[in-house]
Amino acid sequence: MDTAQEAFEWTILTFETGSGEKVVDEFIKKQQPQTRAKIAHNVKLLRQHGNKLGMPHSKSLGLGLYELRIRGKEELRFFYCFTSQRTIHLLHAFKKKTLQTPQKELDLALRRMKV
Repeated sequence: MDTAQEAFEWTILTFETGSGEKVVDEFIKKQQPQTRAKIAHNVKLLRQHGNKLGMPHSKSLGLGLYELRIRGKEELRFFYCFTSQRTIHLLHAFKKKTLQTPQKELDLALRRMKV
């Protein structure tokens, strides 16, 4: 990758608990290799396109919260927000098992967004 393109990429950080646990990173490590590859691909798209990434990869949930959508045998969601110029924080990840996003998953991401 050339330097000009790198200058336009977004920085992606993952949420860290007060005790130093990187919960999103741990979630990714537990996935099957094929699923991890899909996650890596979508995160790369997010890094390249940032706030311009839209459906079917990304969706705004309101209140400054977005979801990165991983489609396939298993539906995964990564909640994220933009925290400063060109910085994205991955806040929470989970396996989506219902059509509606569970409120408890949204609430957790919103709490982490305020930290």
